[in-house]
Amino acid sequence: MRRGGAGDQVVEREVELSASDGQAQVTKVAGVRRVACVGTGLIGARWVAQFLAAGLEVTASDPAPGAEERTLADVAAAWPALQRLGRTALAEPPRLAFNPDLEAAVANADWVQESVPDVEQLKLDVLRCVDAACPPQAIIASSTSTFLPTLLQGACAHPARFVVGHPFNPVHILPLVEVLGGEQTSPEIVAHAMDFYAAIGKKPLHCRVEAPGFISNRLQEALYREVFHLVNDGIATTAELDTAIIDGPGLRWALFGPSMIYMLQGGRGGFLYALEQFDPAVVADCSHNYYPEVTLELKQALDEQTREQAHGRSLEEWEALRDEFLIRLIQLRSEVTGC
Repeated sequence: MRRGGAGDQVVEREVELSASDGQAQVTKVAGVRRVACVGTGLIGARWVAQFLAAGLEVTASDPAPGAEERTLADVAAAWPALQRLGRTALAEPPRLAFNPDLEAAVANADWVQESVPDVEQLKLDVLRCVDAACPPQAIIASSTSTFLPTLLQGACAHPARFVVGHPFNPVHILPLVEVLGGEQTSPEIVAHAMDFYAAIGKKPLHCRVEAPGFISNRLQEALYREVFHLVNDGIATTAELDTAIIDGPGLRWALFGPSMIYMLQGGRGGFLYALEQFDPAVVADCSHNYYPEVTLELKQALDEQTREQAHGRSLEEWEALRDEFLIRLIQLRSEVTGC
C-alpha cells in the first residue's frame, strides 16, 4: 500500500488473470490472494465475509458438525451490511471453499486468520499445526483477545511471521482491529499486517507495547468495573447505567473519543487548561480500580436486570438492531467528518 499525505491512505490492489481459465479475475490485496480462516464461530465467520468482500480467495476450516452450513448462512447474513458500508461491489458472496481438514485448508494460504476459542492449549495446538502446514511465506494472525503474541508464537517453528489481529464484534461492521507482534515477530510482518487490514476496509491500530488487554479492552474493563460496583452498591440498575452512557458520553465518544473530549473541555486552552480545572491530584477519586466481590446475588442482579432490558426481544432481534444502528452511525460519521 502506498501512503499519501496526512490522513490519506491509498490502497493498492493488483488484479490478475487466473491461470486456470485465462478469464476469471482474481484480486490480490497488499500481496495477499488466498486466505484461510481457521475457526468459523461468531468471529471467524464474519472474517470470512470481510475477506470475501475484498475479492480474496477464502478457504474456511472448522471441524464442528454443521460448520459449513452455519458459515455460509453467516456470510449471507453479513453481506448486506458490507454492501451498505461500501466494502464490496459484488451482489452476492463469491464461492467459499470449506475444508474441515486443517492442514489441507491452509496448505496454499498467503494469510491465515485463526479464530478458534480462547482456550490456551487449543490455541497452541491449532497454531502449531497451522505453522507446520502453511507455506513458509504465509502470515499467521490470531484473533485472540486474551493471549499475548509471545505466548502464542511459542507454538510456531517460524515465530517471526506471527501477529495478533484482534477484531471487534460484529467483525464485518466495526472497523477496528488491534495489531501487535510478539518478541520474535518481524517488524516488517507487523507493517504488512497493518497494510493488509487497512486494504480490506479495517482501521488497524498498532499496539506498540505487548500488554495484557491490548488497548481497547483495557478501556472497556475500567467501565465494566464501575458497572459492577454501581449495581452491587444499589446506586443504579443496568438500564440506568446504559442510559448514562447512551444518552451522554457515548454519543460524544462515537465521534471524538475520550481524549479529544477532555481537550474540548479546556476550550481554547486545550488539554492543559482542562487539567487545571480537573487536576487528578485535587479531584476526589470516586472510581474503582478493582471489581467488587462477585457474589451470587450480584451475578443474579446483573443477569436479571439486563434480561429486563431486552423487553421480550430475542437475541437475534437485538443483534439486528445493533447492526442497523452501527451501520447508520458509521455512515453518518463518515458523512460529517469525511473520514
